[in-house]
Amino acid sequence: MLTHKIVTSPIGVLTLVALDGVLSTVRLGPPAVAAGAGTPYGIAAEDGFEDVERQLTEYFEGRRCCFNVDTNPQGTEFQRRVWEQVSGIGYGRTASYKQLAVLLGDAAKARSVGAALAHNPLNLVVPTHRVVGSRGALTGYSGGVDAKRYLLELEQAPQTEHLRRNCLRADSVPA
Repeated sequence: MLTHKIVTSPIGVLTLVALDGVLSTVRLGPPAVAAGAGTPYGIAAEDGFEDVERQLTEYFEGRRCCFNVDTNPQGTEFQRRVWEQVSGIGYGRTASYKQLAVLLGDAAKARSVGAALAHNPLNLVVPTHRVVGSRGALTGYSGGVDAKRYLLELEQAPQTEHLRRNCLRADSVPA
């Protein structure tokens, strides 16, 4: 069963979507509504999103560097490989599209990496905001450049120094 919940955040409305109780989407913005068809994200639900909501709150308060929730993102094999690489970018750090393409075995695939990131269904959980242009430019982000800037500034803020030092693994959360 597909369910969703709309929550607010410092970067605007987020739509959380679960398929059979497993998080499949964190969309920046409200759910799109087709004329007469309702939302493509299933029925609205208040329950079942408590853990991800708590972790999002902790992230935005500067108390969490990464997310630890069960997920089931839908994508091609290449997209999933890109998202896996992005998940390894440390809190407060960035990587370029080209660097990710090199890690995936082909520097010429930087544009393909960008396309895969544009289809990332788990914004924030898979931190695509940490991917920048080769010269550090804040390019392409589904939530907009202002949201990307906000997230990067949050992760670079003096009050999150402890997270940058202590969150060395993708699954670590300091005590």
